[in-house]
Amino acid sequence: MLPNLYPPISLKPASDGNAVTKQTFKKLETAPVYRLVYDAIEKQIVHGELKPGVLLPTETHLAEQFGVNRSTVREGIRMLEESGLVQRKTGKRLQVTRPHLNATAARTSRLLRLHEVTFRELWEASIAIEPVVARYAAERITAAELAQLQQNIAEMEKAITDHVEVVRLDIEFHDIIAHAARNRALGLAREPISQLFMPAGRAILPRLKTQRRILDAHHALLKALKERDADEAEAWMHRHIADFKRGFEQTGLDLDKPLESF
Repeated sequence: MLPNLYPPISLKPASDGNAVTKQTFKKLETAPVYRLVYDAIEKQIVHGELKPGVLLPTETHLAEQFGVNRSTVREGIRMLEESGLVQRKTGKRLQVTRPHLNATAARTSRLLRLHEVTFRELWEASIAIEPVVARYAAERITAAELAQLQQNIAEMEKAITDHVEVVRLDIEFHDIIAHAARNRALGLAREPISQLFMPAGRAILPRLKTQRRILDAHHALLKALKERDADEAEAWMHRHIADFKRGFEQTGLDLDKPLESF
């Protein structure tokens, strides 16, 4: 038998013997028309009916097609531009675009902050994703990307006393590995998480001065990637992310406080 997914409606007999519900209903809310314009165009972009590079009709033509005024179309287009789905590239004409990963990640990071994501939640997501990313990177990384990682390590060696720069380079190191994994779904999942590590890293390094431990882990990861050793790359990444949590705990900071408070 299927479970009852809806709460029972209270009934009472009416004066004519029929049942009358006591259930109350909220007023229906209608989306603004400009939102409907946005939704209609966004749906065609997401479903691939409007591909990147295609020019949208003019505001006048869109207004005629939708049966609305131009100001309504203009507001819907503004939302599309803010979403990174359209862009003005040739004069005033709008062109369909693919949102850049960094812009998408930045919006998601803001949402994570608004929802008061904690360091524990951030770390749990990171240790679930980063080792898998390292495994794929070991199988797919290019010589140019290995050179980028080598350069990153060299720059970190020079900036070893600059906590802010070390954190930035640490994040960049992981970003290069993520790109080398050649998996856009994993990249989209980890990028906003990666951006949030900045405040956590800045809270840890000045207190524990663990820059050398970071460098040691990066050297080991680079070695595994060069040797195309997926097992070793995954294992070292797991150790590296686990070490980050231990460092956070040693500072005495609360793992369950929102990241924005650090």
